[in-house]
Amino acid sequence: MRLLIVNPNTTASMTAKIAAAARAAAEPGTTILARNPILGPASIEGFYDEALCVPGVLEIVEAEGDVDAVIIGCFDDTGLDAVRCITDRPVVGIGEAGFHMAAMLANRFSVVTTLGRSVPAIEHNMHRYGLAARCARVRASEVPVLDLEIPGSGAAAKIGAEIARAKVEDRAEAVVLGCAGMTDLAGRLAEEHGLPVIDGVAAAVALAEGMARIGLRTSRLGGYAPPRKDKGLPGQHGRPVTWPVANNQETKDNPNKEFAK
Repeated sequence: MRLLIVNPNTTASMTAKIAAAARAAAEPGTTILARNPILGPASIEGFYDEALCVPGVLEIVEAEGDVDAVIIGCFDDTGLDAVRCITDRPVVGIGEAGFHMAAMLANRFSVVTTLGRSVPAIEHNMHRYGLAARCARVRASEVPVLDLEIPGSGAAAKIGAEIARAKVEDRAEAVVLGCAGMTDLAGRLAEEHGLPVIDGVAAAVALAEGMARIGLRTSRLGGYAPPRKDKGLPGQHGRPVTWPVANNQETKDNPNKEFAK
């Protein structure tokens, strides 16, 4: 089985972290292909950054071709609906996966994310997915996304402090980590705080593998119908490609190596 994970931002070290977490969660024999665009924001911290990333995400999915499922490696599920329009393979967002896993493990859960400006996007998705009533609160640790890549930044302690407050103030029975860059913290924080701490990357891998294994495909009806043929992706129908993508983390090659479609 081949799973494509797209990190919508351009930070290769985060793509490597996501790839490692995905491989740790995947079944033996599953190949993890982790990619990120070359052009775009280095981190996604709000609606504006999300919008900038979507063309690059679509280009990567189109370029990669034959995979069994696609995972959007950003907690905002950046470009999720658009990607479902260009492939019939299962497409799973790590935010959506984390929410659903939490709802099956606890009566009420909280989310601990990065900056306060990211909270509205997560709350919006929670309503879209029909899980707002199960979520006690979306909390901001006020940790910039890129601080998660800096050893000794104190990010883990700030996230842990929010989990402790969520247990007391929100009566949360589980916590979802609200950023792909937190993927390496879940196990330690769960043990430290004595409740399920869900990493969306691992949750998405499990769901994507399961859906692909039982032969499920994304619907081609209604909102996820394929784009009209006269509305191709960048690079199709004579239009230039303006969003090159990086060939990251499939091997130990240079993570910024550009690859041809």
